[in-house]
Amino acid sequence: MPASPAFEMRHVVTFEETNLVGNVYYANHVRWQGRCRELFLHAHAPQLLDEVARGLVLVTTRVACEYFDELYAFDEIIVRMRAGEIGQGRVTMLFEYWRVREGAESLVAQGEQQIACLRCAEDGRHVPTGLPEVLVRALEPYRQH
Repeated sequence: MPASPAFEMRHVVTFEETNLVGNVYYANHVRWQGRCRELFLHAHAPQLLDEVARGLVLVTTRVACEYFDELYAFDEIIVRMRAGEIGQGRVTMLFEYWRVREGAESLVAQGEQQIACLRCAEDGRHVPTGLPEVLVRALEPYRQH
């Protein structure tokens, strides 16, 4: 079965993202997940900011990354994001990290993160809430089945 379409973020690794050994520091993969997710929301669900202004909170409840190969300064990568499981108030985002060299792509890592939706209650507590419809509609074309 062919993979569902993915939202793509292109990135060129810089020295600030590497460690003393010269390879990419592992935590940057998680940073790139967050950036990719935010760029997706900006491009496909900008109305979500209105929901945030009305008390919606998107909380990352779980994050993971599995590494297959090292990345180095000036490697070009494509982070591809798809929607995995979509539940009542949670969504799991799936990420693939592809290095691009001389036109060929190789998978160097994959990861995921789960996001839960909460609302600010009148007493200041955060309570679970359903996914906003605008987010569900934006994710649907990118859903992994």
